[in-house]
Amino acid sequence: MAEFAAVFRNVVANVEKVIRGKRDVVELATICLFAEGHLLIEDVPGLGKTSLARSLAASVNAGCQRIQFTPDLLPADITGTMVYNQRTHEFGFRAGPVFTNLVIGDEINRASPKTQSALLEVMEEGRVTSDGTSYSVPRPFMVVATQNPIDMDGTYCLPEAQLDRFLMRLRVGYPSLDAELEILEGTQVGRTVDDLQPVMRAEDVMARSAQTLAVHVAPNLRRYLVQLVAATRTIPDIVRLGASPRGSIALLRAVQVRAAAHGRVFATPDDAKAVAGAVLAHRLVLSPEAELRRVLAEDVVDEILQSVPSPRRLIGI
Repeated sequence: MAEFAAVFRNVVANVEKVIRGKRDVVELATICLFAEGHLLIEDVPGLGKTSLARSLAASVNAGCQRIQFTPDLLPADITGTMVYNQRTHEFGFRAGPVFTNLVIGDEINRASPKTQSALLEVMEEGRVTSDGTSYSVPRPFMVVATQNPIDMDGTYCLPEAQLDRFLMRLRVGYPSLDAELEILEGTQVGRTVDDLQPVMRAEDVMARSAQTLAVHVAPNLRRYLVQLVAATRTIPDIVRLGASPRGSIALLRAVQVRAAAHGRVFATPDDAKAVAGAVLAHRLVLSPEAELRRVLAEDVVDEILQSVPSPRRLIGI
């Protein structure tokens, strides 16, 4: 896995040329990319959510389309639609912006639920169905959606069924003083996403992703992952709806990629603890009482990590 780890570090270092002082966030986003999952970035405006997505696409030389979600956006504006060709007198499918490698859904919560749901099929199955015919999107395929937790007038919260299709949810957070100084210095010399050079090809992402499937997850570590997910369903006073088995699968893939990124052919409990918050928190629906007490889903996951004993010794490596 040393070769994969070197490629992983190259992508992270390239993205960090634009996204300064957020190594943990960049690493998690890159894990999501190689796990072939989708990413939801939620934070206040101006923290580089869209720049992070564009930097990922530029680093792997992937096709990228940005969709600005607005209340008047229609499903066909995302997936495409059937168009009548006057020359051939036939209807043909005109592909929408989802037919690319990396789709940036900017401020996804500003679109209506009907438009948001247009992404459900393509996120889960990698295809779009129009007029009874299915059209596959290019691979690798990743949706990076952003949303702002403030200024909620005229917005629509993503339904649980759609949140569950995102492998991770990240919050960028404010940069440190030194990192913000570096951002100003980079802006002064004109260093932007457009200046990034790719460090790998998009078609190689899938091959590298397949390598991570060989990372061994010991039986008692797999049981530990399932116990973490099951624990989210047994806190009735705080959690109204826990993570689904899709969360277990997502956690397993993220653990495998993180282990490979560290050059290991086997996963450890530390891998699970490092990605659990990003993978599981957005899948929890908190009770009204917990929301009134301003309990965060990330805090719930942290408590679960402390309460569920991790394997002391990996059996079957």
